[in-house]
Amino acid sequence: MKVSVGGPLKMIFRPWVEGLENVPAEGPAILASNHLSFSDSFFLPAVLDRKVTFIAKAEYFTTPGVKGRLTAAFFKGVGQLPVDRSGARGAGEAAIRSGMDVLERGELFGIYPEGTRSPDGRLYRGKPGGLARVALATGAPVIPVAMIDTEKIQPPGQVMPKIMRPGIRIGRPLDFSRYHGMEHDRFVLRAVTDEVMYEIMKLSGQEYVDIYATAAKRQIADAAKADKEAEKAARAALAQAEKDQAKKEKSERTES
Repeated sequence: MKVSVGGPLKMIFRPWVEGLENVPAEGPAILASNHLSFSDSFFLPAVLDRKVTFIAKAEYFTTPGVKGRLTAAFFKGVGQLPVDRSGARGAGEAAIRSGMDVLERGELFGIYPEGTRSPDGRLYRGKPGGLARVALATGAPVIPVAMIDTEKIQPPGQVMPKIMRPGIRIGRPLDFSRYHGMEHDRFVLRAVTDEVMYEIMKLSGQEYVDIYATAAKRQIADAAKADKEAEKAARAALAQAEKDQAKKEKSERTES
């Protein structure tokens, strides 16, 4: 997949990279990145010599039809791990276990601490469960990564990408060994996650928003729904006003 996908991807989009020397040549490490676009999971592995394993929602592997089979084959080909989010505790525990398995094999594990793509290009609060627990349980270093401009290449819902140069900044590894054995302390998990997000913010230059991206998406969806309902009400009021005006004019003509 690095040859068939990564090669053409680098040749066509020519991504620029800073800090490549911060990724170890061997041994386990966690790549913690901001998440701007679906293509983030392609550009980052493409510029690295080593394999990077991300987790992906199980629907990518179980969708029926020709498109579903092709999607499943692609994700299996790039080594992504399916996570079933239908369980009582969702993807959390499955993602943690999957990440630990990857790191125990001495490989690179990629994770998006925000938990979902940014809805507006800003950086949102990191979720403390997955990243911090995996880092503290395994002792693997956390390498902050900033994807630059990938949301301009392929915004959500856009099928055909725009040809332009994205960027990738890779920061220095963060060592959290001082918190070893404290992976169940929620205050420690929050502190570790916030430290990683701060480093990502410095690398990316994004505006930081201290709420979860999922909450921001709900707010945006609610606002869009309210705007739509207000527009519908305005159209109905205008139509009723025009109807009343026509009725009034008809009455006046009749009286005349």
